[in-house]
Amino acid sequence: MSAASPEPWPGARSGAQPAVPPPAPIAVSVPATGADTARRIAAAMAPLRPALVLLFGMPAEGLPALGAALRELLGEGCRVVGCSSVGEIGPAGYCARTVTALGFPSASFRVGVCVLRDQALVPVSEWMATLRRFHADFRPDLRRSSFGVLLADALARQEDVLTATLDAAIPGLPIVGGSSAEGMRFEPTCQMVDGTAHPGAALFLLVETDLAAAEVSFSHFSPTDRRAVVTAADRHNRVITELNGEPAAQEYARLAGIPVEALTPTEFARHPLLLRTGRRHHVRAIRAITPEGGLQLLSGIEAGNILTLGRAMDMTRGFAEALDALPRPPLMVLGFDCVLRRLALERAGMDGQMSELLARYRVAGFNTYGEQHSGMHVNQTFVGMALMPPEPG
Repeated sequence: MSAASPEPWPGARSGAQPAVPPPAPIAVSVPATGADTARRIAAAMAPLRPALVLLFGMPAEGLPALGAALRELLGEGCRVVGCSSVGEIGPAGYCARTVTALGFPSASFRVGVCVLRDQALVPVSEWMATLRRFHADFRPDLRRSSFGVLLADALARQEDVLTATLDAAIPGLPIVGGSSAEGMRFEPTCQMVDGTAHPGAALFLLVETDLAAAEVSFSHFSPTDRRAVVTAADRHNRVITELNGEPAAQEYARLAGIPVEALTPTEFARHPLLLRTGRRHHVRAIRAITPEGGLQLLSGIEAGNILTLGRAMDMTRGFAEALDALPRPPLMVLGFDCVLRRLALERAGMDGQMSELLARYRVAGFNTYGEQHSGMHVNQTFVGMALMPPEPG
């Protein structure tokens, strides 16, 4: 893993732009166990007079304490929102055991924060009413770019319903996000707003900006000719108990050509299961083997689903191609990258190469247990919102 940089990177301004471009966001990473974390982050953010600071990581003092300290240092005009993570993406690319902070200047950003409580209980009607009221009260300026950011609780296992609810409540709004849990042990996450923890909640941010915004996504898999039917599943717990009428882990191992005893999270990352929706295949990532020999997934699954074994392609070239296709170089890409992609890159010895690309394209965010975009919950995918200078004229 590449080391985190303690210095903020400024948004580079490349290409044709207005005479006075809107202020760009910045990112900074500091050690999670370092002293005076709040003051170091605040010193980087204060010149922006930020409307929003996003925090990703597990600081020694805890996210609520860090959020409260930053709120005091930066003033009540700045919203401070964050979640714990399994890894961060900072100015130098992939980093670990850091707190990565993203600052969005008030001169070019406006933000609203909505707490969607009781994610595990799926109170869809309540969420729908809350979101519609929140959106109406926000009163978006149609002359500016708008997008949503979703920080979900991975342990609640309800992101599929959550993303569908958001898509229905605020149709047409591009939304990106990630599911968080603490560390590789998949321990309970901390979701924080302005120094207050919100256990079991999902956090939704509505962002409006003078910058241009474009959604990006990248998955490095193609389908093979090896398929399986989910013949039995525990839908609520996202567990496949049988594939093709056989114990799920045993049949998956046969399809992948790997002994059952050799299956690890890294092997799951290299050989994902794909579910076709429309014309696209989406990853249904495997988190673990259950004691009964089932497959615990990170996305929803049902009996009758037809799954295809995936084949890994180049994990970096397609990423660069996706970002090079943007109309202008990004000032920042708010990014959510699956931790299983990171594990696969580390196993292949390509994590340094990927970190260089993340730094080059100014990606900042965190590694996730699931990603949200286009009204869907997916896995083993990079999703992000690219923020660019406005179109000239």
